[in-house]
Amino acid sequence: MSESRKREQAVVLTQTYPNAHLLQLPEWAEFKSHFGWESQFFSNQSAAAQVLFRSLPAGFTIAYLPKGPLGINWSSLWPQIDRECQRRKSIFLQVEPDHNQPLPGEVEAQFTQGFIRQEHTIQPRRTILVSLEPDEEELLANMKQKTRYNIRLAAKKGVIVKSTDDIIGFNQMMLTTGNRDGFAVHSLDYYQKVFDIFAPSEKCVLLAAYYEEKPLAYLVLFFSGSRSWYFYGASDNSQRNLMPTYLLQWEAMRWAKAHGATEYDLWGVPDADEDVLEANFTERSDGLWGVYRFKRGFGGQVVRTSPAFVKVYKPLLYKLYEKFRAGRMAE
Repeated sequence: MSESRKREQAVVLTQTYPNAHLLQLPEWAEFKSHFGWESQFFSNQSAAAQVLFRSLPAGFTIAYLPKGPLGINWSSLWPQIDRECQRRKSIFLQVEPDHNQPLPGEVEAQFTQGFIRQEHTIQPRRTILVSLEPDEEELLANMKQKTRYNIRLAAKKGVIVKSTDDIIGFNQMMLTTGNRDGFAVHSLDYYQKVFDIFAPSEKCVLLAAYYEEKPLAYLVLFFSGSRSWYFYGASDNSQRNLMPTYLLQWEAMRWAKAHGATEYDLWGVPDADEDVLEANFTERSDGLWGVYRFKRGFGGQVVRTSPAFVKVYKPLLYKLYEKFRAGRMAE
């Protein structure tokens, strides 16, 4: 995306959609451009959308519209987006609206022309949202008793939380966390790029919990308007008895609140109803179950986000893609 288009997008978002999701910001498009994605921003008087394109062999692409469009009359954007998808030989366009279920009728109505509903999404379907509107005393009161205890224990034992730019230390600890908990970790370049792009505009901060000057845990916090997100977190294997991750999460919430956020998104828990989550979290630690055990303690509401809506431009290639995706999920 050209610098002039970035400025145009920034103006539209600032003036019309100040609470746009993180994944609709020009910074996100710039970040993804370093990892094989191109972007195009579409807007008119009633709606706007940032679409990402990923190149495939033989000149084909896939088109992805995460957490959008913005505004109300989305259908007015589809002709522009269709033309660009066809120009780029897109196999399909996948749209994941920034709405929670149940979807408003006006949202469903935007997808009556040529879209199919797809329950599989790229972004997590379920998350925990914490309102930051109450004062700090009430926020603590809304948490589980054990979580409050662990926050106070960490502070009492001398754990402190500070902002830092130590991406190298964060990446090293992410490797430790990934090995311990069995999940894939991005490269140092990935984390460095996201920090370098978002931090200068104060839309991202790296926080770390220290004990006697030694970092025990890190957390990357993002902002957009009145919203905030906890995307990445890492913790060391040593001195976990000091409960640094609990104090770190609490200080991140306080940081977000102090910077104008009224919502804190804990970003990703198992896609199951809350009664199922509560009945099984003590017995399971696979996938996102381990993080649910931790995240549930901070209060908030479990919500399920919108399904995807897919417009297929090349049906045969889309069937091959779906078969490939199903195979990857089964691994």
